[in-house]
Amino acid sequence: MEEVYSIKLPAFEGPLDLLLHLIKENKVDIYDIPIALITHQYLDYIEMMKELNLDIAGEFLLMAATLIHIKSRMLLPVEEVTGEEPEDPRFELVQRLIEYKAFKDASLALKEREEEWGNIFHRESVDESPEGEEAGELDLFDLSLFDLLGAFRKILDKAPPEMVSITRETLTVKDRISFIMEKIENQDTIRFEDLFEGNRTRTYLIVTFIALLEILRLGLARAYQERDFGAIWLINSQRQPAAENQQTP
Repeated sequence: MEEVYSIKLPAFEGPLDLLLHLIKENKVDIYDIPIALITHQYLDYIEMMKELNLDIAGEFLLMAATLIHIKSRMLLPVEEVTGEEPEDPRFELVQRLIEYKAFKDASLALKEREEEWGNIFHRESVDESPEGEEAGELDLFDLSLFDLLGAFRKILDKAPPEMVSITRETLTVKDRISFIMEKIENQDTIRFEDLFEGNRTRTYLIVTFIALLEILRLGLARAYQERDFGAIWLINSQRQPAAENQQTP
């Protein structure tokens, strides 16, 4: 039996981060979560992570069960209780999300203050602007695994459907890592979509994306986004400080 290629991503986020990503992506009120929609999209992300053979922690599956339970409770008829309002099945989850978001925002603020130099890159470090904008500063910020997965899903949706068995032999992750690293060495900054040019088969796209995740996990490159759900850029980690110093007056 062939050994399945699996990748562990300890640096990436958990189920609460995925829920916050979906809330932000759908532009919904965190106090009034459309539980059916969010549950459906959450399960879609879980399926995609399984297809990519990412090592899914048990907490992701536990959250999936929690969402399905909340969804089922909300489908039940509301019992009338004199003098009391029925408890919203989403209440406990919403409180967890609010507390977690506050903690995460505070941590992010501290990180931005500590690594302020890493949040601004000049347009000169980009070979060519796909939008053809004039040279200037490009404000970028860190993105999560789910931002990457969301962007990759849009690319994957355009690929023809095919059944694949992801193994070490069919993946050739090392080859794709070499390909990406060669592009990074030639360019300080490249667009996320440019990594998937050429062969557009589902297997090719999945292999390339797994290779990218491995590169990010090893710290050989960093991924940034221009704004919420904007263009994603891959930055050469080794050459980034040098480029920054050259542009410092």
